[in-house]
Amino acid sequence: MSRKLKRMLGIVLSLILLTAGCSQTAGKKESGEGLLNVVATTTMLADLAGVIGGEHVSVNGLMGPGIDPHLYQASAGDVGRMQKADVVVYNGLHLEGKMSELFENLSAQGIFTVCIEKSMDRTGLLISEDDGGVYDPHIWFDVTLWKQAAQGVAEGFAQADPEHGNSYIANLERYLAELDELDAYIQKRAAELPKDQRVLITAHDAFQYFGNAYGFEVRGLQGISTDSEAGTSDVSALASFIVERRIKAIFVESSVPPKTIQALQAAVKAQGFDVAIGGELYSDSLGGEGSGDETYIKTFRSNIDTIVDALKA
Repeated sequence: MSRKLKRMLGIVLSLILLTAGCSQTAGKKESGEGLLNVVATTTMLADLAGVIGGEHVSVNGLMGPGIDPHLYQASAGDVGRMQKADVVVYNGLHLEGKMSELFENLSAQGIFTVCIEKSMDRTGLLISEDDGGVYDPHIWFDVTLWKQAAQGVAEGFAQADPEHGNSYIANLERYLAELDELDAYIQKRAAELPKDQRVLITAHDAFQYFGNAYGFEVRGLQGISTDSEAGTSDVSALASFIVERRIKAIFVESSVPPKTIQALQAAVKAQGFDVAIGGELYSDSLGGEGSGDETYIKTFRSNIDTIVDALKA
């Protein structure tokens, strides 16, 4: 971590400690052993909350592996868990599109919320012209932006639980170093592909941040939200692009049914070219228990390995 960033975090922590008495938090609730009771929406955020919180938090993730956050609707049990939480962590940027009003209601009830969107430097966000000009919510596919998310969680936890603020900031410093190592690994693996082979085609448009950060041209059949549908003309146009560019592999996603990519593969074959399905990428969730890819870092390493190995074949 740079000296400038360390100094900035020190100032933030000092301000948090001075103003702790004015924060939203009403004390730790029902987490046991005095732990900060945290509810996080996605698997990525649950992992991040656990890394930053360490031994001082109990984290409950709402969405399991393979769940599509764009379409997720909170159950009565989910609402109850969030109402009992000390801190609710969510992505924002319309990722949890069917839960936006719920987050507003939680804030109105005095529940302490950490919205990752508010941690972002807007100049680094991408806008989708095809989806109404909204910001692309898939910020975790740019490690630089995920570092900003980590800072936002650390500052939020320190405000909600100032007693352990120094611990959260220390955990952040360690994690930022690990993210720098991850970023270097992704850059190294991407460099194994010539620039004209760095073309990533997936089911929905979740990887633009990845492409922007690591030099890949990215095409998705659906828009940035899986609420959108790919029409016959979309499939045909993308199939023609694959044939023209002689692209070796396309990819299914863990959070999206494979039928759209299978239809694309068939459309390519109908035009006289065979394209392989290069594997499954984690898009809107981390890997499940036992997959070996249960953390953000492991998931991203798995994705870049799958992409590069398939496109090199």
